[in-house]
Amino acid sequence: MKYLYETHLHTVQSSSCGESEGHSYIRKYKEMGFAGIIVTDHFYNGNSAVSRHLSWREWVNGFCRGYEDARREGEKQGFDVFFGWEETFDADDYLIYGLDKEWLLAHPEAAHWTRLEQFNEVHRYGGCVVQAHPFRHQYYISTIHLSTGCVDAVEAGNACNTSASHDALALRYAEKLGLPVTAGSDIHNVAQVATGRIFGTYLDKKMETIQDYVKAIRENTLAGIKISPGRCDFHGNETVSLPVDIRDAGDRSTGGDLWEFLKQ
Repeated sequence: MKYLYETHLHTVQSSSCGESEGHSYIRKYKEMGFAGIIVTDHFYNGNSAVSRHLSWREWVNGFCRGYEDARREGEKQGFDVFFGWEETFDADDYLIYGLDKEWLLAHPEAAHWTRLEQFNEVHRYGGCVVQAHPFRHQYYISTIHLSTGCVDAVEAGNACNTSASHDALALRYAEKLGLPVTAGSDIHNVAQVATGRIFGTYLDKKMETIQDYVKAIRENTLAGIKISPGRCDFHGNETVSLPVDIRDAGDRSTGGDLWEFLKQ
């Protein structure tokens, strides 16, 4: 038996782009046969709905409202809800798993990390980092930044990417790095469920804590991904219309060519 989890979900309480409250997702995902969800609202340098004029404690309390709302409803319905977040740098996004609210309250420096510091510190405290939708094309993205050495996995399937080729390239990229792949819906509104654009990640065992997901990623034992048929198929005619910045293990730009990089 495999257990399916939503790994990329936003709430209106904590993400400016969110449109649904945390509690509203629970029944829908439970009806679809998911074993649980991970709430990953936008963190401090991303599209957060929480004022940065607040004290750090107040900001963290506000940031966690969407997750806590979902968790309370999950407890009522016997459905697992876990905590994570999505941080942004130069329009490149990273999903962080394995750290909790109490950790955040004690570590305000997390709001000012570089990519390298994020990777090292998240690892230091037992978490993991997944690069979200690395080949996404949107109006607010001027350059694709590929963080080759500062991630544990790559989100190969993202239901909100506008082109399947972006997912195909992400899978190819992950294979090049030898990293595990995840999938998530990147859902902002519960109405997305009705469209069928719901992705997820399978585990062989039911998660008891978020550390079970971290372990599966860091040990590369994920059991597969749920995506639309053909979504990640690479055909060789995929295109990238944005500049690509390939970064090394020290988060330094290498100036490399994407297509040469992917074919090696």
